[in-house]
Amino acid sequence: MPLHEQEQVLAYNGEVLIFQLLGPKHVEGAAGKTTNLSVRRMAFDRDTKLFIQKSSGVFSIHGNPLEAEMICCSCATDSRSGLILPCVLLKKKKRKNVLKYLVLLLHSSNQFEQCFHFKLDYELKDDVRLFAGPSVLWRHANRLFHISRDACAVRSAPLQLSSVVWAGETPDEGLLVLGVRAACLSEREDEPELSTSDGAIWGTEFFVYAIETQKIITGISFMPHAYSRVVSSVCVCKKEVLRKQLRISLVAVTHKNQLIWFQDGLPKGVCELPYEKPCSIKTAVTTSNNLLFIVSFASGNTCAIWRDSFQVVSKWQKVNSVLVDDFVGYGTEQMLLLFKDDSCADVLSTFRITDFGEINYASGINYKDDTPMAEGLPENSLLTVQALETRLQAGYTSIRELQHHLRLKKKVILESCRALIDLVQERSHILPSAKKVKFRRECRGLVSLWDDTENLLHSLNKEAAMTAKVPEHFIEKLWQRIVDDRLIVGVKLTESFNLSLSDVSLSLVMDPDLTSISLIECQNKIITLNKAFSALAISSCQMEPPPKKMKLDIDSKNDLEKDLHNRGLKNQLDGERTFIAVTSLSPLLAFHSVHCMVLLHAKKEKHQRDYLQKSKKIALLCGKILLNLEDISRGKYSVKMLRDNSYCTGSLEDILAVLAASIRFSFQIVSSDYTLTPINSWLQEEMECTPFKECHNNLFCQRVGNLHGTIFNWTQKSSFEGVLTLFCRNGTVLFQCLHSLARVLPPSSDIKLLRSGSKDRLTDQLARALENEVLISRNSFSSRENEVEKSGTWGKRTSKKISDAPVASFLDSKEGVQQFRKKLHHEREESVLCMNQTVNGALYQKITLKMAEAQLHSDMIVWRLS
Repeated sequence: MPLHEQEQVLAYNGEVLIFQLLGPKHVEGAAGKTTNLSVRRMAFDRDTKLFIQKSSGVFSIHGNPLEAEMICCSCATDSRSGLILPCVLLKKKKRKNVLKYLVLLLHSSNQFEQCFHFKLDYELKDDVRLFAGPSVLWRHANRLFHISRDACAVRSAPLQLSSVVWAGETPDEGLLVLGVRAACLSEREDEPELSTSDGAIWGTEFFVYAIETQKIITGISFMPHAYSRVVSSVCVCKKEVLRKQLRISLVAVTHKNQLIWFQDGLPKGVCELPYEKPCSIKTAVTTSNNLLFIVSFASGNTCAIWRDSFQVVSKWQKVNSVLVDDFVGYGTEQMLLLFKDDSCADVLSTFRITDFGEINYASGINYKDDTPMAEGLPENSLLTVQALETRLQAGYTSIRELQHHLRLKKKVILESCRALIDLVQERSHILPSAKKVKFRRECRGLVSLWDDTENLLHSLNKEAAMTAKVPEHFIEKLWQRIVDDRLIVGVKLTESFNLSLSDVSLSLVMDPDLTSISLIECQNKIITLNKAFSALAISSCQMEPPPKKMKLDIDSKNDLEKDLHNRGLKNQLDGERTFIAVTSLSPLLAFHSVHCMVLLHAKKEKHQRDYLQKSKKIALLCGKILLNLEDISRGKYSVKMLRDNSYCTGSLEDILAVLAASIRFSFQIVSSDYTLTPINSWLQEEMECTPFKECHNNLFCQRVGNLHGTIFNWTQKSSFEGVLTLFCRNGTVLFQCLHSLARVLPPSSDIKLLRSGSKDRLTDQLARALENEVLISRNSFSSRENEVEKSGTWGKRTSKKISDAPVASFLDSKEGVQQFRKKLHHEREESVLCMNQTVNGALYQKITLKMAEAQLHSDMIVWRLS
């Protein structure tokens, strides 16, 4: 390379450093010539929008100028002071087969310092890099070599490698080198089976070599081995050590003209590059903390890619070099593109500074001429904003009219569906009359299409009319989510919907071609989350205990169990009531697009004074859902659990969907010898759990794989006892969690599966249930005694009992003894009558049902405790 072409540029503290080798004209036969390494510090002037020279410096090298060469320059940390200084690596030929390399540091006074030198019998060509110390790293003959100022001898790494794709520093391991080598199929136990098999398939593998500790680490945490044949360069964006494991976020360019984003060894995104043969990557943090990837190509082309969209934002051709720094003093980084210009020898003659935001400067533009044009911008901007506001207001008015029209259409459809449901259930449907609509125009906005007559209204059944009186807006929200292979549909009722409902369920009615209606089989669940979000509870079809031998017929027994179950749910649902239907998604995808009507079925309870009347069945239309493959492919209905400041943030519907698709398991963990403190670290570190923002006790598993989406709840009663609740998708996930938990628990720990909740909670429920039994029994007999006394069915009592009169007065004579016997016989008959009183059937049925309900409830809790 000619001496005048040996020029390199470097960005340092917002300045551009231009290094160039200069020397006197060479004359044949001349000796004792010197070579000068000059540096010019160039800074960007905001006024002229040009680079101006601030200072310069020179370093003289003795020897033939034609035999000197500048290998590379970079910024490196000086190990003595900790300052980051520009560093230059020079080469000069000393004898026939000996090459001398000099490592120089440039100080703020523009003085060069020769840190150290070393000699080699070959040229440095492959993967030459400068690092802190300063130190030099290079590759030669498939071997890795390095030298530093502290250890002035050249050292080699005990391994073979074909290329170096990245080298950088970490706080724990020091300087790390990511390289590619032939697959080493060793049988060591500490190496994962996946990396071994993957390397056997591809023949090459990634490896990480620590220079200071001389350790060889598997490169699977960076990238899969399958990419080892195509990746040419890597830029690490973030690296940290978590739980003694290296976590890496990086981008890599491949020979296939792709830019791939990797997170913890897994590919997360790919971008097709516009040019061929990419060779290097740089990053820039622009305004608003936006990350920008800059890819340079061997042909001299360059492109920029946003991290958020992972799309090419701009591209340039004939680029000499790309620098990243804060050149304009704005506080964020910008790109400096230096273009090739054959007509000018100055490297800064043609340039461009940009951050794709507010900063955009280019050479050859007179920015002063643009200033007068900007004076009229405020007035023009005001007129433009006013015109845009007018158009926006007109568009908003049109949208409101369309929304009103759509609401009317929806009401017509809902009324038609109610009429269809009443027709199917053989009930008479009440049409809204024109007179009522006049007073409820804003509420309903519907007019009957038939002529209503008073005779028709009088002929309707009053009981059916009472059943049809349902609030118009009884649904607060209708939503749908997709979790794995299941479709979850949720209906949340409003608090104003105060009907006494029991046996509530949801059904999905599919209408694929508007000619036939089919019913979708689904499982119903009721999930409640209290306002404080301090507890999670799921109510569904739970396993029942063995049947009791009770003198109840089958129908009454089933009704009684359903009534008991739903009354318990009713107490839990005070304030918020959410009903959920879960069905399989695979059969629905065969239709490509599915329209489903959501119906809510329930029984409206009616109570009379002395007995329970048969409940009336009702069916309410909650709305319609649309499901198609396009929305599913875009992830429109997917659950989105994000991490925000060490918390898991997700909508309430997402949380309910995960709970509905999960199976709940509760385990009581008791350790007699050791404390249970390892469970918290196990949840946070190994399971990678993140607490919900609303409640820190409930943790969402962010671990990649089958365990992702599992919800944990750890309640520690004491240092030696606690209850762990898991919400898993299937049994396989449960066994994985238990297998991982068993490794961190003390050996003497005891794990017991709880059928429903913790033991103390069930014990408290059993105490309240037994107390309820006693109260029902006492109140029932007390009410019966009062009723008998009022009715007088016990007969007239004697005004004076035998015990009230002196007994000795009856025993004085024979007549007194006979009278005493008669009174005693009479009182005995009254006692027999008191013990053999009868009650009517309605009252007896009411008392029996209450007692049976309380006994079943207490028996259920006893069975769960057993």
